[in-house]
Amino acid sequence: MKNQKTIFDIDGVNGHAGWVVDGDVVKSDDRYNVIDNTMLNNLILSSTELHPNKSTSGHSHAGQEEVYFFMTGSGKMELDNNTFDVSAGDIVQIPDGAFHRVHSGPEGCYFVCVFDGQRHEKNNAVYEGC
Repeated sequence: MKNQKTIFDIDGVNGHAGWVVDGDVVKSDDRYNVIDNTMLNNLILSSTELHPNKSTSGHSHAGQEEVYFFMTGSGKMELDNNTFDVSAGDIVQIPDGAFHRVHSGPEGCYFVCVFDGQRHEKNNAVYEGC
């Protein structure tokens, strides 16, 4: 069994009211910060701090499902050919192979996602999980 890690930092970061996943930074740029917690063997717990008025890279994963939990902020989410509003408290299930992208509103948004297995790779470049 892997070492236990703190999943949520109770003090929070950048106004996230305590909802900060502990783990390793897997991507950080002017759009967002993505952190993965790999404590479990078969699931990844990942978080994305999406800065105001920014978007994640749209992508899909063949053979992988995800669940997004929106913790703070608001924005819009694309899921295949549908676009809809998301805000704190919303949960979105992403089916195997569905295209998905998140666009934050003026206050940004913070969401946690859970997905099975490892991040998929293509040409040695790691795809975003969230």
